[in-house]
Amino acid sequence: MRLLQATKPLNFCLMAFCFVFFAGVTMQDGFVRINYCSPVFAKNKNSGPPDHAKAHGYRAKHTYHYYPAAQAYYDVDRKAYFYLEGDNWRVSASLPISLKAKLGDYVTIGMDSDKPYTGFEDHRLKYPTQEDQRR
Repeated sequence: MRLLQATKPLNFCLMAFCFVFFAGVTMQDGFVRINYCSPVFAKNKNSGPPDHAKAHGYRAKHTYHYYPAAQAYYDVDRKAYFYLEGDNWRVSASLPISLKAKLGDYVTIGMDSDKPYTGFEDHRLKYPTQEDQRR
């Protein structure tokens, strides 16, 4: 009887350890996965803030110079220009001469997308050219 009473704390500690350790263990695609934190505290998969909140210190993945007068972008990291040719966007290491003459001032824009023209309509409205302002 005394032996049974002496092992109760040991059994309790062993059960508590197993519960805590194995509570975060799951099987997924044939692999054992150990979860150290709950999904509530897990890091965002996109490594950035959620859509509804701005995070201090979060940096955009791509930096562009937007030239409103030429309606062109320059990717600072890849050293490439994005510009409209007809209805299509082109990517090139240099601009056509007709656009080089219109470059003028630029605005630095940070984006998560590697295609800066996806925000072109917003950028065009936010940074109008002098010609657009006269209209």
